[in-house]
Amino acid sequence: MNHPLSELLKSALGDAISQVTLFRDEVTLHTSRERILDVLTHLRDVQQFDMLTDETCVDYYPREPRFGILYQLYSIPRNLRVRVKVMLSEYDASLPSAVPVYRNANWLEREIYDLFGIHFEGHPDLRRILLPPDYPGHPLRKEVPVTVEENAFSFNRARIDAAKPYATE
Repeated sequence: MNHPLSELLKSALGDAISQVTLFRDEVTLHTSRERILDVLTHLRDVQQFDMLTDETCVDYYPREPRFGILYQLYSIPRNLRVRVKVMLSEYDASLPSAVPVYRNANWLEREIYDLFGIHFEGHPDLRRILLPPDYPGHPLRKEVPVTVEENAFSFNRARIDAAKPYATE
């Protein structure tokens, strides 16, 4: 890895980083759930990555560890981006909340919880954000079957005309 940022971060964070990857000149730091808050705090306070632009999840089913949590960080003063990745097992899909480090992680983590079922320990308000509270399961998990639901409404003119009786005079 011959990227100046990757070498700097690897030396600064040491054993907190298990792997550094480079894709299209953007650095990804791989860390563990136990060290995620240390890494995020260092990136914010020391390396000036002052903006969490996104936090998302990827389901790698059927591979194990199954879930990848990705943090996209941006440094406004340095005009640099870095990605931090944590892999989680399907059987222990939880990690510490990033809200104490980046306040905007609040809604992003609620979305991940709602759609993937990942639990964020210490989150101030971990509840569904997009789906109703009684919705069964987490729809972006890959084991959720792809089905078709008949919709009572249609904007397809041919289907409307075929099913709708018209008055005749």
